[in-house]
Amino acid sequence: MGLRRSDSAARLFLGFLVLSMAPLSIHARFVVEKNSLRVTSPDRIRGTYDSAIGNFGIPQYGGSMAGNVVYPKDNQKGCKEFSDYKITFESKPGALPTFVLVDRGDCFFALKVWNAQRAGASAVLVADDMAEALITMDSPEEDGSTAKYIENITIPSALIEKSFGETLKKAYNSGEMVNVNLDWREAVPHPDDRVEYELWTNSNDECGVKCDMLMEFVKDFKGAAQILEKGGYTQFTPHYITWYCPEAFTLSKQCKSQCINHGRYCAPDPEQDFSTGYEGKDVVLENLRQLCVFKVANDSKKPWVWWDYVTDFQIRCPMKEKKYNKECANAVIQSLGLDVKSIEKCMGDADADSDNRVLKEEQDAQVGKGSRGDVTILPTLVVNNRQYRGKLEKGAVLKAICSGFEETTDPAVCLSGDVETNECLENNGGCWRDKSANLTACKDTFRGRVCECPLVDGVQFKGDGYTTCEASGPGRCKINNGGCWHEARNGHAYSACTDNGEVKCKCPPGFKGDGVNSCTDIDECKERKACQCPECSCKNTWGSYECSCGGELLYIRDHDACISKTATRETRSAWAAVWIILIGLAMAAGGAYLVYKYRLRSYMDSEIRAIMAQYMPLDSQAEVPNHVNEEQRA
Repeated sequence: MGLRRSDSAARLFLGFLVLSMAPLSIHARFVVEKNSLRVTSPDRIRGTYDSAIGNFGIPQYGGSMAGNVVYPKDNQKGCKEFSDYKITFESKPGALPTFVLVDRGDCFFALKVWNAQRAGASAVLVADDMAEALITMDSPEEDGSTAKYIENITIPSALIEKSFGETLKKAYNSGEMVNVNLDWREAVPHPDDRVEYELWTNSNDECGVKCDMLMEFVKDFKGAAQILEKGGYTQFTPHYITWYCPEAFTLSKQCKSQCINHGRYCAPDPEQDFSTGYEGKDVVLENLRQLCVFKVANDSKKPWVWWDYVTDFQIRCPMKEKKYNKECANAVIQSLGLDVKSIEKCMGDADADSDNRVLKEEQDAQVGKGSRGDVTILPTLVVNNRQYRGKLEKGAVLKAICSGFEETTDPAVCLSGDVETNECLENNGGCWRDKSANLTACKDTFRGRVCECPLVDGVQFKGDGYTTCEASGPGRCKINNGGCWHEARNGHAYSACTDNGEVKCKCPPGFKGDGVNSCTDIDECKERKACQCPECSCKNTWGSYECSCGGELLYIRDHDACISKTATRETRSAWAAVWIILIGLAMAAGGAYLVYKYRLRSYMDSEIRAIMAQYMPLDSQAEVPNHVNEEQRA
């Protein structure tokens, strides 16, 4: 049983490290997030009662759920699978969802909910076994036996007081129909048209299931978070938990390895092993760097860059690859266009025996204010100063954030497929639907389903969304072929849809019919007397026809005639000879023209020289005597 002295010291220090949360835990205020549970029948217990939202599963933030309460005869604490007792809570088509009421005790809250979910329950109410104030049902520490179901709980759950639970059981056991409505619409307040939310996170990627879950959430939620932030719909702030080292241990080896600024800001050793791997102070420094990345990016009016840095750092600088260091972090910072020096200035001196301004603010922020309790658990999400209860998963978190907006101020991302209520799954939500094209006007939003005619491939449908939706504008033939006939066979496809400013259904050439319900193939061989030449034979095909000739004959479709393939070759040879002769004649004519032009020019030159010689002697001729001058001299 004996422990080595170093192990004992390490564990003793960890114990003091937990106790060092005294300002947070001894006087901590853990606020229980409540929602409204209203009983609608029987009349004698009708009214509104408090319930506490479970810290797992997916609460229906921004909405409500009505259902029938069922209290099982067996397995009333829900600690075993209901299938062992041949119990099912599946709702029949058209029936209200089933709210399973189970008793507290003997097993984890999450296990009770998981067993009820597997049996078909839509929600779970857990009746307290003690007369006490409501508490938040938390999930157990994840290990091999619990991780397999905690992450898969998708139904909401709530804890109710013992007295209220007894009232529901009595009404159900007496044969009365117990109808309730669980309301989450006020679980997240919406004071203005912008939602403020914060995520308490950690840069450590070696803490097991919790860290893996957090890292995956950040990667998945990044896109939606940046859209909300860029649009000015939200104000996001990241936070990081740190602890201080008890003064008596400030100079100890363990404290020096886990803390900066002389024990003021500490984090547990990532591997929980003081002799190998990374140290707690490495985590504190990276947490501080990520805070400063946010502050520098925020000063540049680009706070959403924090999401890029955190996700890139996870990928490029993991602990497992020994890249969790300053050099790798700076490479990520530079790739995002941030100023490394500004971030280092923000981080300050980790060896100084003084407060770090950034981390001091973080420790102050851990203390609960207003309606928000103290932050003691990682990860923690706070929306509009209310602590989020539920699964850390993109759709669930987005639903909680979207419920913080006033109606009519919801951003488009809140009306996207990322937030679903699943109301469109049953009877298409009562909205218009085109089964042949698999189109629907039903849209799931965090407030419930809406019936709006869809926009598909650039084509807007118009109508009331309930009974009619019709395609309008160009490109309508791309959507279900404009409602016209279409068919494909053997790699050939035909459509009767034409769109020349107005969609019409007209059978294409080779077919006949109304163009809407049917277009049948025309037998051109019989009905249009195709291939009429004596040697021709006609074969009808789908949408067309084929003509052929027997033996050595070749069919010429333009002339509806058969000609000999040999004659065709002879004709080609004859034409080749003709072309050769024509080319030869053209060349002879060209040569004759050149000779003619040369002789003509020579003749003209001689004539011109003779004429000019009569008036002025040329260098090559003797001077002609001037008879006029001789007579004058005589």
